[in-house]
Amino acid sequence: MRAIVVSATGGPEVLTYTDHQDPEPNPGEVLIDVAASGVNFIDVYHRMGRYPLSLPFVPGNEGAGTVVAVGEDVREFAVGDTVAWANVMGSYAEKAVVPASRLLSVPDGVAADTAAALMLQGMTAHYLTHSTYEVKPGDDVLVHAAAGGMGLLLTQIAKLRGARVIGTVSSEEKEKLARQAGADEVLRYDGFAEAVRELAGSGVHVVYDGVGAATFDGSIASLRPRGVMALYGQASGPVPPVDPQTLNQHGSLFLTRPTLAHYVATRDELTWRAADLFGWVASGRLQVHVSRRYPLAEAARAHEDLEARRTTGKLLLIP
Repeated sequence: MRAIVVSATGGPEVLTYTDHQDPEPNPGEVLIDVAASGVNFIDVYHRMGRYPLSLPFVPGNEGAGTVVAVGEDVREFAVGDTVAWANVMGSYAEKAVVPASRLLSVPDGVAADTAAALMLQGMTAHYLTHSTYEVKPGDDVLVHAAAGGMGLLLTQIAKLRGARVIGTVSSEEKEKLARQAGADEVLRYDGFAEAVRELAGSGVHVVYDGVGAATFDGSIASLRPRGVMALYGQASGPVPPVDPQTLNQHGSLFLTRPTLAHYVATRDELTWRAADLFGWVASGRLQVHVSRRYPLAEAARAHEDLEARRTTGKLLLIP
């Protein structure tokens, strides 16, 4: 098969499109023809070595496709099923092997590429709004990068839960997308903390921050007393060490650095989040905005576009 292989960490140029040994499913595993693979910032962190992995490796943490073989002891899935997954490495390839315990059946009415675009970011948006901080009707919520793949999903799901959403974006085009997703107020990054205070009085209940270093201080300053700072990413770079006294000074704040793996640790939790997401998509209550599709061979270009913030919504690789 053809796959993207990383043999040395570095820039997008280390994403090499090459022949790779066909995988075979072991007991408890499923072999899938990949229809689409999602592109995420965690893939960038893996490529750069910020989150170290053993070399060489095939990147990619989510995808969807068709089952072509199952290992021993697999009963829940059969050849021909449409399935999707997240938090399993190796989706930048024509074929992938995924443990059956991490696979999800894609229901009728949800296309495979939509499922691929939804898995990692959709479940992240779900746990952030349902578990890290359970958004309630009337809450004020600040969503950074509101026109990105994560931001658009976070905005829609927070609105489904009855929140007022304040989003930050970098351009007029992105502002339009954020408002179409339901954002009540949309700000530029310069001086956003002061603008949030003007809109929300004592501050917002929660900040969903995937930007990191560039927005962290302003995010802290945007929170009301006992507010929650959910730092789920670092697209602009890692946040420097924080003095815990800062949280006290700004109103006994809560700071968390969550990750998806700890919020889908059980099969029940995984299927609960996926069922909600697929149900919202099938009913038209949640829109998945796929802005660009790249041939698998052009994974490097997808990474370049993502890092340069030239994109909105979700990016997919198509084998």
